[in-house]
Amino acid sequence: MKYGVFTVMLPDLPPEEAVVAIREAGYDGVEWRVTTTPSEVKNESPSFWRNNLCTLTPTPSDAERARALAQAVGLAIPNLGTYIDVGDLDAVEASLRFAATAGSPAIRVGAARTNTPERFQTLFQHSAAFLQEVETLARHYGVKALIEMHHGTIAASASAARRLVEGFDPTYIGVIYDCGNMVFEGYEEYRCGLEILGPYLGHVHVKNAAFERPPDGGVWRPRWAPLHDGVVDFGALFRALRNVGYDGWIVVEDFSRRYDSHTALRENLKFLRNIEESIQSTDRKQS
Repeated sequence: MKYGVFTVMLPDLPPEEAVVAIREAGYDGVEWRVTTTPSEVKNESPSFWRNNLCTLTPTPSDAERARALAQAVGLAIPNLGTYIDVGDLDAVEASLRFAATAGSPAIRVGAARTNTPERFQTLFQHSAAFLQEVETLARHYGVKALIEMHHGTIAASASAARRLVEGFDPTYIGVIYDCGNMVFEGYEEYRCGLEILGPYLGHVHVKNAAFERPPDGGVWRPRWAPLHDGVVDFGALFRALRNVGYDGWIVVEDFSRRYDSHTALRENLKFLRNIEESIQSTDRKQS
């Protein structure tokens, strides 16, 4: 496996500091968070999804910066963590240009969210029509577009994601498999889900979540958790990835706030490498 970090999890580290920390922790790649930070949040304390300091803007100059920063420390850029709404083809093209300049083989694009009165079939049709346009642009730029399995969207599970991308060319349209998001919505047994995605499995994000009951009682709710302490069975996940022949990128997003950014980088990679080595050791004993 190749291990990377999505910089969304490093909101207090400027990009120049982040790439050094990522490399020193032992990772192989950096997945840049690429979006525009609203001016009204720039005076806030750093946070994952608002004033995130480890963010690049979708501009030609930051595309050059993304490439230079990664190259300077020997990191690959396996994907760009962009925030593109369904239908925003201008943003898709800007991100594809960014990827081509930065040297990233893939970008993330959106699937329709379900917090709307529109019916599922309408949301599905809009997303499928969007992906048809995206595929044309992706083919032109030679960069793959990936939808992410994400709670609150029409692609929360492997089955739903496969249904959405079915019929597109998997060279240019694929899926980001996300085990942590599936704790919130969309869980399917790991091997089955990966087999369902088949050729559309393009990338893997890892994070974890756990359930807790609110202090005043009621329905249990998911919350983000450290990789080593949540619902996700990473041993089962890694064995499933091995069984389907996946040897691509495992990119970490840790939203648990259990550690500071530097410690989180070290602890998460140590945990994942231990899981991988344990599986390899078991396989050697059984062979």
